[in-house]
Amino acid sequence: MNLPHLYQRTSQDVRITVLPVFAPEHSDATAYRFVFVYFIRIENLGGRTIQLLRRHWRIHDAAAGDSEVEGEGVVGEQPVLAPGDAHEYQSFCVLRGPRGRMVGTYTFQPVDGVPFKADIPEFPLAIPIE
Repeated sequence: MNLPHLYQRTSQDVRITVLPVFAPEHSDATAYRFVFVYFIRIENLGGRTIQLLRRHWRIHDAAAGDSEVEGEGVVGEQPVLAPGDAHEYQSFCVLRGPRGRMVGTYTFQPVDGVPFKADIPEFPLAIPIE
């Protein structure tokens, strides 16, 4: 059995950790609906306060092809992170096939500077092998 795996990336003094998990209770293979939940932790490792403004995801679905999702904040929030703070949330992705992957960026606004992007690590979306 495959256990969940953490994916982590640090860029621009922001560490982003992702834990993707297949959600069989919300999936239906006969309807080509495979649901994956992902847990995100964003940590401000820098010395200035930042606010998460936007997200941009590139999603690869092995069955349905590529798509992009862009929008304000994460799950309806635009969290502010002081130095040393962390923000956690969870969301989900629905694929037409049992395999895919996600990668992206968050755009942050420092209280005293120019907006910047921090990389979200690429992570696979795959049904666990028993």
